[in-house]
Amino acid sequence: MTIRVNIMEHIRNAGVSDASRIAEIIVTNYRVNFYPFFKNDEFYFGVLNVLHVASEYCEGSDALRETLVYDDGVVKGIIRVHGDEIVKLYVEPQFQSMHIGAKLLQYAVDELGANWLWVLDHNERGKAFYQRNGFVLTDEKMIEDEWVPLTKMKLNRR
Repeated sequence: MTIRVNIMEHIRNAGVSDASRIAEIIVTNYRVNFYPFFKNDEFYFGVLNVLHVASEYCEGSDALRETLVYDDGVVKGIIRVHGDEIVKLYVEPQFQSMHIGAKLLQYAVDELGANWLWVLDHNERGKAFYQRNGFVLTDEKMIEDEWVPLTKMKLNRR
């Protein structure tokens, strides 16, 4: 007997009241996951801050409209989908490895038609996560902000 988990459980549209929590999750993940590669103090501990990121999630903004949160009483993860592109997927580090990211990703694929994303070349853990969840690396690459190497991944529809 197969038990189907309700992936929609705890996933909802983000609201303005979530802006600061979304920003905390994004800023924390950038610092934990990306700072070790780039070691850019000015950006990661100056330009990148919760107040600035939260301001992107104001009433009526594209960022807010395109973002879903995983909320089981505490917002533990976020996913932003623009069209069929996964723009952001982050889970608070303390809650990683609890399948929250996989649930958000599955929801985005099944319910929103998301099927591709850009992943940081240095992010082996992220690439492995997406590969475990049905995505494959492509040969398409780009440099974002003149110094961030990214590779496109797409959903492998068998």
